[in-house]
Amino acid sequence: MSTLSIDVQRAAVEDAAEIAAVHDAAWRYAYRGILDGVELERMIERRGPRWWAKAIARNVAMLVIKVEGRVAGYATLGPSRMRALPFRGEIYELYLHPDMHGVGLGRRLFEEARAALADMHLDGLVVRVLAANVVGIGFYERLGGQEVVGSSEKIAGRLVPVTVYAWPPVGRG
Repeated sequence: MSTLSIDVQRAAVEDAAEIAAVHDAAWRYAYRGILDGVELERMIERRGPRWWAKAIARNVAMLVIKVEGRVAGYATLGPSRMRALPFRGEIYELYLHPDMHGVGLGRRLFEEARAALADMHLDGLVVRVLAANVVGIGFYERLGGQEVVGSSEKIAGRLVPVTVYAWPPVGRG
């Protein structure tokens, strides 16, 4: 009988190519049919291995979840960009390779990101999700996220509806 190795750790420059591959597959899965195809391809191309290596080298707060030593997903996090809300932390991105959906890795990565935000003294957290991303909406609702506001984001010259979910500080409900 063997056991499966699953680890969550801070991203390292050596992870950049695998993060880029996860980003590519996850964005195609999540946004095909939601975002214009040409613009989606441009957005994915901009975030190749070199882009990720630079982000990691700049100390962007980024976690990866690895299965048997291979990156299966990533999360970027930091201070909330929505200062009017009483939640100080934000998970900017949380993506898994589509082949890894449904086995609990997303929940584990989310909880590790939430704990990392608490360690950074960023109490409570928010996540922005494109309103048409039903997979993302369902994921965050299953994790107990409460919809706090609707917003929009300009992507490729057009406003796209966004839903903002929030969680209270860890240990406070």
